[in-house]
Amino acid sequence: MNITVVFFLGLIISLVGVIPPGLLNMTAAKISLKEGHTRGIMFSIGVCVVVLVQTYVASVFASYLTKHNEVVDILQRVAFVIFVLITVYFLFIAKSKPKEVLEPEMRSKRSRFFQGMFMSVINVFPIPYQAYMTITLASIGWLSFDQTTILTYVTGTAMGTFVMLYIYMFFFDKIKDKTIASQKSMNYLIGTITGVISIITLINIIKEL
Repeated sequence: MNITVVFFLGLIISLVGVIPPGLLNMTAAKISLKEGHTRGIMFSIGVCVVVLVQTYVASVFASYLTKHNEVVDILQRVAFVIFVLITVYFLFIAKSKPKEVLEPEMRSKRSRFFQGMFMSVINVFPIPYQAYMTITLASIGWLSFDQTTILTYVTGTAMGTFVMLYIYMFFFDKIKDKTIASQKSMNYLIGTITGVISIITLINIIKEL
């Protein structure tokens, strides 16, 4: 697979993962609005440094799993259950208004950079998400696990994360009022996406039986 294609695969998959309003993208937007664009960017860079490491770990883990089909089968079933639960949560349980997040006061660009790293570290979702996606891409022949390809893919995911954080910062004035008003629609969107993934995962499980 051409490394340019691999880069954009990583970028698009990462973009999709960061689209829903969450702690990282909303924090980046608030910092940019209150303290200036530069500090928002420093926070985002800190986030992306950790995303690089998380995605690389996920890719190494996925490479190991592809050599042990019995483990993949178990994880596929676990992933199916998790995606179903996430779908049920966002379609039927999630509240329309997100909770207000209290932020510690930060003064310097460096502190914002390390805050981005810290908040990204405690957000472990990218590891299972990227592991699942890299296994899926590898299974359809769109991704191989040689070092060059993995580094290209990892770079693409970091860039995709940064692009989405930047979009949130740039358009926060338009997003901030609409986010709460359209949160219910966003919940339905996330629930629909995870529902589709659940169906695809179920089909793969049935095929392997």
